[in-house]
Amino acid sequence: MREQVSSLQNQLDWFKRQLFGSKSEKRLEVDNSQQADLFAALNIPKDTAEPQTQEIPAHQRRKKSHDNAVNDSGLRFDDSVPVETIEVNDPALAGVDEDLLVLIDEKVTCRLAQRPGSYVILRYVRKVFKHKDTQKLLTPLMPANVLDKSIADVSFLAGMLVDKFVYHLPLYRQHQRLEQSGIQLSRTTLTNLVRRTIELLRPIADAQLSNILLSKVLAMDETPIKAGRKQKGKMRQAYFWPIYGDQDEIYFSYSSTKAQSHVPSMLGDKFEGVLLSDGNDAYANYVAQQEKATHAECWSHTRRYFERAKECEPTAVQALDIIGLLYKHEAHIKAKDYSLEATHKYRTEHSVEVVKAFWTWCELQCQRNDLTPKNPLSKALKYAMNRVDSLQVFLSNPAVPIDTNHLERCIRPVPMGRRNWLFCWTEIGAELVGIIQSLLGTCKLHGVNPYAYLVDVLQRINLHPASQVIDLTPREWKVKFADQPLLSDLDR
Repeated sequence: MREQVSSLQNQLDWFKRQLFGSKSEKRLEVDNSQQADLFAALNIPKDTAEPQTQEIPAHQRRKKSHDNAVNDSGLRFDDSVPVETIEVNDPALAGVDEDLLVLIDEKVTCRLAQRPGSYVILRYVRKVFKHKDTQKLLTPLMPANVLDKSIADVSFLAGMLVDKFVYHLPLYRQHQRLEQSGIQLSRTTLTNLVRRTIELLRPIADAQLSNILLSKVLAMDETPIKAGRKQKGKMRQAYFWPIYGDQDEIYFSYSSTKAQSHVPSMLGDKFEGVLLSDGNDAYANYVAQQEKATHAECWSHTRRYFERAKECEPTAVQALDIIGLLYKHEAHIKAKDYSLEATHKYRTEHSVEVVKAFWTWCELQCQRNDLTPKNPLSKALKYAMNRVDSLQVFLSNPAVPIDTNHLERCIRPVPMGRRNWLFCWTEIGAELVGIIQSLLGTCKLHGVNPYAYLVDVLQRINLHPASQVIDLTPREWKVKFADQPLLSDLDR
């Protein structure tokens, strides 16, 4: 009964934390040099990475209050931001002869302002002439539009997609904003515009997926989404399976279930490389059927079990300290921007001993007689000890990250969307969401402006050769077209 009460109390504390507490797993380190080392017996190597310092000459330092500001107001902006100048006149100088005044300086103060709406109506005027000799009517052709017989300019289509999938603004809120701006448009029209626009981008997302599957290191995960009506008042539970390639590209694959068969259906039966994932058995089972594939697992998920156990088992803090040392070494590698060869050397010299010490600590804890199977620490130890080989892949392959955090950061727009637009009414809609999130997520990874990208690509896709559609993926577009993108009529 005590064991059951302890287990239920631990679950209750976890639920309270999810509802009311901080979800961050970051630990604050306290420097206490007078306390004895808890891990002296394990011979854990110390963090020998030198702190990075940079000498800044006094004449180059800025005042902290202004922080790279371009004016005395402390407001920072670049040349792309429109500026309207307002001249302020001094009432005390009214009636004073200008010949008696000498201008010696100007004081400039900037304030950030916003207009209530940025919608614009493009009014195309085409003059119709009649030829006197031939009696023919002459009029210029209407400029081509992205969608045939559509009332929306490419700038509106791109802005609508960016608002919904980057800034999580549902269509019904965009509809309200349009009404407040004096524009009458039905929500059905907005939905159809989104569907037709994303369908144009499908070949680009497919080309991006084909390139991702050529990667030697793939990261894969899954995240739930409500899609399709199951019955009255209830939606179906579906899943996105995002795939992250070694060229910083991502693809959100949609599946109506969480069945393991979706993994081989996406990766195929000839995958050669490393598949990095969490502890889902679907990935391990897939790799077991591939001769030249290797399964690597995430240290962040392993750490999470010990983090949950620290409240009822303070000993779990020791595991967090050891894993924290691993992450310090990874942070040093990232800060120094090491090559693959240098990364392998550094991990061999520093991280190998830390991992060995971690397994030694786990084996010692497994010998404790007071740990029951339902104890959170027992679950953490079982999770880690069942994955010894897969958790050590990053030590021998420098291209393998230590965790899947880079993939989980790309998944964030999906749960953010669930909190705003809640669900996808149809499964086709969920599939379209995966297509646009694949492109916009890759834009973020490569530092590409999503609005400029969509405005250019939506106009270029009908003119671009189908055999070279890979050029329109964000990674290639940034190199080939970002310097001179196609603009909408609004910006020309």
